Amino acid sequence: MLTRKQMELLEFIKSRMDRDGVPPSFDEMKDALDLRSKSGIHRLITALEERGFIRRLAHRARALEIVKLPEAMERPAFTPRVIEGDRPEPPKGAMALDTVHALDLPLLGRIAAGMPIEAISDVAQSVTVPGSMLSGRGQHYALEVKGDSMIEAGINNGDIVVIREQQTADNGDIVVALVADHEATLKRFRRRGGMIALEPANAAYETQVYPEALVKVQGRLVGLIRSY
Repeated sequence: MLTRKQMELLEFIKSRMDRDGVPPSFDEMKDALDLRSKSGIHRLITALEERGFIRRLAHRARALEIVKLPEAMERPAFTPRVIEGDRPEPPKGAMALDTVHALDLPLLGRIAAGMPIEAISDVAQSVTVPGSMLSGRGQHYALEVKGDSMIEAGINNGDIVVIREQQTADNGDIVVALVADHEATLKRFRRRGGMIALEPANAAYETQVYPEALVKVQGRLVGLIRSY
């Protein structure tokens, strides 16, 4: 698995090669990653080369070649559609705004974006979301995020996430996962043979790996609402 800085550098190199047809200079890489010296870039380049993601070509200026990409870069990353504003409680039994363009979803409580917490099942209140945020058919619900383990995916403590109920997930999906039937967490889903990895989006947290039988997918992230 790549570190955050290694991933940032690889993404920057790819974006510049896609745009210009040549890799960026070491000075451009240093500035893009906000590093103080080019020695840090040299270390990152060496690490990427050792892991087989890039190749340095001899006797050529800016001689870098991308050999492969990590799976997270091969599929489109989730980018939250953030709806900014407060969360006034709608009148009891009423649909907020336009019944066609806005819907009330049950707010089931809090979900951990950190270590798993006790599973949530009680409806605390409701939250109004635009109908365009909902992903296809099926039931949806909302959860308040507790913790900061998904901040690099744009999901902050206190955000409201909109979840589509489903029991399966593709690698790279951000899901609500129920661990051992009593702990729920919001993480990126990866299947590794007979194991399931629940990955944070914060370098301060470690990936949690469980036997497949202990992890149940309860939904996939489809939207996000932020309050100020």
